[in-house]
Amino acid sequence: MRRALPLLLLLILAAGPARAHVGSPNVFFDGDAGPYPVRVIVRPQAVIPGLAEVTVRLRDGHKVDGVTVQPVQYKAGFKGAPPPDAAVQVPGAPDTWSAQLWLMRGSSYTVRVVVQGPAGPGEALVPVTALPMKVLRMDKGLGTVLVFLGLFLFVGAVAIVGAAVRESVLAPGEEADGQRRTRARALSIVAAALFALALWGGRNWWNSVDGEAREGIFKPFQVRTSVLLADGRPALALRIQDERRAEWSPLMPDHGKLMHLFLIREPGLDAFAHLHPVMKDPDDFLAALPSLPAGTYRVYADVIHESGFPQTLVDTVKIPEGTGGPPRDPDDSWRASAPLGRTANPDVSSLEDGGSMVWRRGPLAAGRETELRFEVRGPDGRPATLEPYMGMPSHAVIAKDDGQVFVHLHPMGTVSMAAQQAFAAKEMEEEGKAVPVTMPAMSSGNTISFPYEFPRPGRYRLWVQVKTGGKVQTGVFDAEVGNKGAAGP
Repeated sequence: MRRALPLLLLLILAAGPARAHVGSPNVFFDGDAGPYPVRVIVRPQAVIPGLAEVTVRLRDGHKVDGVTVQPVQYKAGFKGAPPPDAAVQVPGAPDTWSAQLWLMRGSSYTVRVVVQGPAGPGEALVPVTALPMKVLRMDKGLGTVLVFLGLFLFVGAVAIVGAAVRESVLAPGEEADGQRRTRARALSIVAAALFALALWGGRNWWNSVDGEAREGIFKPFQVRTSVLLADGRPALALRIQDERRAEWSPLMPDHGKLMHLFLIREPGLDAFAHLHPVMKDPDDFLAALPSLPAGTYRVYADVIHESGFPQTLVDTVKIPEGTGGPPRDPDDSWRASAPLGRTANPDVSSLEDGGSMVWRRGPLAAGRETELRFEVRGPDGRPATLEPYMGMPSHAVIAKDDGQVFVHLHPMGTVSMAAQQAFAAKEMEEEGKAVPVTMPAMSSGNTISFPYEFPRPGRYRLWVQVKTGGKVQTGVFDAEVGNKGAAGP
């Protein structure tokens, strides 16, 4: 049974939604639309075609005259995009605008947000991945009604054919003779057979379309992860084993790395690593293995295609005792900690340099937008000086205890910087202009925050990474997320 658990977990992960993350489909963007600071939230549907809910919130008290949103599919480009839709100001919230956008096919998109205000127009590109994640089931009650209506129409159509053959050419008041009645019965049987054949053909067509829809449900690339010796020291090898690989565009760097790979030990989530494998060939990646405790680890590997399409590749790997050593990539980091639910202080995490990280925790409820805010202090208890970590003020990883949720986010949200750059380059190519894509400015203080929305209730672990004194520090926190509405206002 124990040997089957890693395989079972892998199947669960592979079956779950896997856009740029696992089980966390909503997109958050904190940034600027020209002179206007905005937060954009996109909630795509799990079925395609589907309506995506778009919320644009002006920050810092800015007032504007109007907001438009436009879905831009990568292959169609900006010239092939539909006209922008005007967002509607939310009653009682003058700084919030709302709209709905149709996403018609599974692909990488960007939502072009244009803000009109006193300082002139401003634009932001928010990458979104539209993927068919499920097939909607028909309601049983509706299905029953449709079956009865279908039987009624079938019987009625056969009866109409019989009546037409038997009585349509008779004079008023004339009765059908036996020959006409016999012919009517025979043709009614033929009509019933033809109608049944049509129904059978329709059923086959329906099943074929349904099968195609189910086959079209997105699945990330299949991968195999293993531990081996490379240049005399243990290394983690990840190989993409998927026949679809040749059909996709090549990978592009995100924050300067082709792959961000995360290891999380199960079941306690008590060991974590953030690695950056080097590509040996288009399907093979290799990373030096740090000194992690032995055990079975969940593997999450974030990659971005040149089309702006992100994937999170999932697997499990067993790491034996006595492996690991110093990193080869200076941005690699790892941390061992107490198991989930056994942290000494849920709001304060000690850091490797003797400093601490404090979570300014607010109410947490599934499906409710929140701000995850942390303060970093040095070994002397004073505010720490934060340095860029791969161009970002901070990186954070959130994982649910059952593996059904995994997300890698930054203070600017869940969007991929590389995807933004891909669409900005396309806009420049087609329209001769592009929205500036810049890294978020480092805060002068010691506080970092992340916009997020926990997708479901349950137990979560958070790893928050910053860089101080030239070294990466990782804070570890646990969270119990309740049902929506259970966390208070």
